[in-house]
Amino acid sequence: MEGSTVMQSTASQLPRPKECRRLRRSQSLTQTQAAAALGVSLEEVRDWETGLTEPHGRRRRAYARLLAEWAAHERTEGSARDWTTTRPLTPHQAFDGLYEFCTPALVRQAYLLTGRPGLAREAVEHAFQLAWQRWPEVALDRDPPSWVRAAAHDWALSPRHRFRLRHRRSDAPADPADRALLDALLTLPPIHRRTLVLHDGAGLGLPETAAETEASTAAATARLQRARETMSDLVPDQAAPEVLPDRMADLAMSVRLRAARPPAVRSVGERKSRHGNRMAVLFTAALVGATALTLNMATDHYERPVPEGTTVLDLPPRVAMGPLSTQQQRLRLLLKKQAHKGPARLVPQVR
Repeated sequence: MEGSTVMQSTASQLPRPKECRRLRRSQSLTQTQAAAALGVSLEEVRDWETGLTEPHGRRRRAYARLLAEWAAHERTEGSARDWTTTRPLTPHQAFDGLYEFCTPALVRQAYLLTGRPGLAREAVEHAFQLAWQRWPEVALDRDPPSWVRAAAHDWALSPRHRFRLRHRRSDAPADPADRALLDALLTLPPIHRRTLVLHDGAGLGLPETAAETEASTAAATARLQRARETMSDLVPDQAAPEVLPDRMADLAMSVRLRAARPPAVRSVGERKSRHGNRMAVLFTAALVGATALTLNMATDHYERPVPEGTTVLDLPPRVAMGPLSTQQQRLRLLLKKQAHKGPARLVPQVR
């Protein structure tokens, strides 16, 4: 009797639509997946989560039971996370905890910034590899998730990806509404897109968004306003301030986004760190060798220029001409007897 009363009270009470959307996203489920789990249409789930209608009868009880399961699962994960944080952690455990906590949201944000699932996973993994290489700095940072998020967003929006063939095309979602929203997001300039994703997608305030984009609060506000105006022109039915965050979250969860496991990310980060150290040692050795060779071949003292008229040492003296031989004397007399002027020297001889 008591159990039936609890079931009826649970079935009669439903959270607010905003809480329903939050619980669904906490399980990384899209509206389509939630509709499939309940056995209803996608339009009905959208109406329930926007407050247009409410389920009744069996659907209401099934929806309330599913929401209760999501809430219990969320509480279980939260208690497990709190239990791990009360104990001293090794660097590997702390890194793995940060990775597991931040990766799902970061991959979705990177997908909204790029429209490419492969590039989104690569950006997040690169950010955590960089974090593991600089773990003492990241571990002592005031906000490690923000440190990793900034690194992931910087890599995702890097201009170098324009020259990579595998990342030139974006993967279009199957839903036309999601496809239109993604195209509108990719139309925005990168800095406006990042500001919109941080504020409306990640839920940061304007001061935090301005600090992460290295801009003033006024500049971040202007960028956010321009981004919203552009989105209103391109997708007016999805760009309302109260609708756009939910639509961006649904778009990010409509694509299957997964990243590598923490041990794999740590091993790649360590391998890159070792490779970077080897390259630094080789470059340093080459620089030292070139400097030593230059010092060995360079002059170590100043030599004054030799003034004009100074006898140059170590050169043989100029040799004077000796007496002429008999044949040379005859040739000289013959040349003296011949005419030095006149036309006779210009007329060719006939032979």
